[in-house]
Amino acid sequence: METGENQQALQRILDFTRLSSVMVLLLHCYFYLYAAFVSWGLRWGLTDKLIKNIEHTGLFKSFSTSKWLALFLLIVSLLGVRGKKEIKLVVRTPLIYVSVGCTLYFSSYWLLLLFSPSHAVAIAYMIMTGIGFLMILSGGTLLSRMIKVNLHHDIFNRLNETFPQEERLLQNEYSLNFPAVYNFKGKRRPSWINIINPFRGFLVIGSPGSGKSWFIIQNVIRQHIEKGFCIFIYDFKYDDLSKIAYNHLQRNFDRYNRRPGFYVINFDDILHRCNPLVPETMFDITDAAESSRTIMMGLNREWIKKQGDFFVESPINFVTAIFWFLKKYQNGKYCSLSHSIELMQVEYEKLFPVLRSIPEIEVLINPFITAFENDAMEQLEGQVGSAKIAVARLSSPKLYYVLSGNDFTLDINNPADPKIVCMGNNPQKQQIYGAVLSLYISRMIKLVNKKDQLPCSLIFDEFPTIYFNGIDGLIATARSNRVATTLAIQDISQLKKDYGKEQADVIMNIIGNVISGQVTGETAKQLSERFGKIIQDRESVSINRSDTSISKSVQLEVSIPPSRIAALSSGEFVGMVADNPDNKIELKVFHAEIKQDNSQQNFIAKEIPKTKQVTEDDIQENYLQIKLDVALIIENEIRKLHLLKRKGDTDD
Repeated sequence: METGENQQALQRILDFTRLSSVMVLLLHCYFYLYAAFVSWGLRWGLTDKLIKNIEHTGLFKSFSTSKWLALFLLIVSLLGVRGKKEIKLVVRTPLIYVSVGCTLYFSSYWLLLLFSPSHAVAIAYMIMTGIGFLMILSGGTLLSRMIKVNLHHDIFNRLNETFPQEERLLQNEYSLNFPAVYNFKGKRRPSWINIINPFRGFLVIGSPGSGKSWFIIQNVIRQHIEKGFCIFIYDFKYDDLSKIAYNHLQRNFDRYNRRPGFYVINFDDILHRCNPLVPETMFDITDAAESSRTIMMGLNREWIKKQGDFFVESPINFVTAIFWFLKKYQNGKYCSLSHSIELMQVEYEKLFPVLRSIPEIEVLINPFITAFENDAMEQLEGQVGSAKIAVARLSSPKLYYVLSGNDFTLDINNPADPKIVCMGNNPQKQQIYGAVLSLYISRMIKLVNKKDQLPCSLIFDEFPTIYFNGIDGLIATARSNRVATTLAIQDISQLKKDYGKEQADVIMNIIGNVISGQVTGETAKQLSERFGKIIQDRESVSINRSDTSISKSVQLEVSIPPSRIAALSSGEFVGMVADNPDNKIELKVFHAEIKQDNSQQNFIAKEIPKTKQVTEDDIQENYLQIKLDVALIIENEIRKLHLLKRKGDTDD
């Protein structure tokens, strides 16, 4: 325990030691420069007797012994010096003092060897030795004023925020594995990001340029093809991902028990056709209602937050009635979105009687018929007009051509007919194309989320650009059916804008595997809270005139703060993985840099070939035929109604 008396006693000892070093140095000069002191009249008998007695101790046995002893005593006296601390003082200054001082202190010996003894040489020797001694003393004092704790070695606290991560490669028949490198206490160590259960959902977040497609999505496609998955890819910027899937499939057909088909839905450059409203896949009117809701919400995104309103539900019911009418009419011969769009444009006085011929949809269309019969046209236009105006934007010959064909079905994980399906969007037409693709996806999910099917991977790049109302239900229930869902978004705020806060929160909270590149704001905060906290070292220094106190402690802090997530480089990711009961992962959180396989990137990709040549005449002919089909439907049904009416009048 340090007290004032102890400090004073220690200071006296140090002062005495320093004084002793000075005395030894003076005796050294007096002994070896004795002739000069005699000539100067600085000789005393008492001093001579003292020198003779000291000589017997061996102090002057050699020339350097006394100088080394004086230096040793000086160093001992400096060990206990506590000067006023100087924050800006760097170690270079005291080291220069000490180095120059030692050089002068010991090289002064050469003056006595090189020059003949004289008064000038003696004076020069003592001055040179004294200056060296004082410079060593000054340098040692400056060293005592330095702060020996380096508080600025890690100004961004990077080393303190590192933590151990999973370094084992954990594989199974469905896993996704990404090789990575992470920093732990200043050392780079190899690691693995192991998504051992992709069926629990996989969310990829990252701002544009963060590398989510390059490092994550492309590798998900490759690895799932290598594991024999049936795959659906929503390729927002066609054909970036579709080309990778096609070329990798060509090299891995042997991974499948049955050779899968490769199909592409692209409205700008037509390769294949598919009808999302195939009557065989619409088992009851609820399927029509869900399809109607999907297409209307996709075309009117603001309706997502207004579900339940009268003028939102009325158009959806109207479209539902159209879909189910075509499903029941002649066993679904004309059941397609293209025919539905044309049928909606028919005049009310012809359309309503025709729809009324199907008893199952009478309850849906009664409000519209009542408004029409009561001449409430403003109300009727409010109920139906918004639906007609919205779907009218889909009236395109190319869209009609793709939507009315049947090159393949959407049951992509059917063991008898496995498929890899890519659907391309166009950023310049994303609102129109996105709504149609949303319908495809909605119908496909119904077919793939079944038991006894092949493992299936659903990959959505830029997921908020489409609308799928049941994505949370898919993730929650599809795990047992081996359906792996991968969603890529740029930011949670983007998801909230397009899906609403409640739906976005459900998606975020229900997904088990999350990986994120650079994001900011609320997204970074939410992810940081999700990753939890770690114990970090804390150090503080208090400086006063005579002492420096250092305080060290440990504190529980967030493992990856929001500022760190906001400053991630491209290819650097943070995240958390989920495990299985039979394959536990203790270190689930990671902050690592993913290593890309350059051999895959250097592969020369082939263009996706066209299976048939589609001409403008084919597209236009199909467009006119659909219009003719709808006109014939109305004409035939009106004729039947007239015949029934005449027969009723005759019976009366």
